[in-house]
Amino acid sequence: MHKTPPILSRRDLLSVGVGAVIVSASPLRSFAAQADLDRAQKELFGDRPVTEGRVALTLPPIAENGYSVPLSVDIESPMTDQDYVKRVAILSPRNPLPLIAQFQFTPQSGRARVDARIRMSGTQSIQAIAEMNDGSLWSGSRETVVTLAACVVL
Repeated sequence: MHKTPPILSRRDLLSVGVGAVIVSASPLRSFAAQADLDRAQKELFGDRPVTEGRVALTLPPIAENGYSVPLSVDIESPMTDQDYVKRVAILSPRNPLPLIAQFQFTPQSGRARVDARIRMSGTQSIQAIAEMNDGSLWSGSRETVVTLAACVVL
């Protein structure tokens, strides 16, 4: 009778276990670096200058739970065929991916406003960049203290 060898030997199993412990104990990057944020902004909007203003971002001053933080973005615009917001991007310097969300608008939207809940990986300043139909970019930002972070890689 022929006996088949086990798929994993004790030595192999021990090696895999030690490797898993080492990987899980290693500090992994759980947030986007400033370079990632700059790259995301460049991919979205190119090299166009971003002007501070026209974008009002509302976040709570303290968020007890980073898993669901209320956010509102209001952009000053008459939303007519001649002057309207085309899109708004919400960016984060500390979340694993810098682009949190992106919203499209048309003059028929009537109002350039977004209400949402986002995940935040710790205390940070969230930025909203609005692109107008003439190609100009406007931004606003707000900082929130997060006591229990979300988006953390363990």
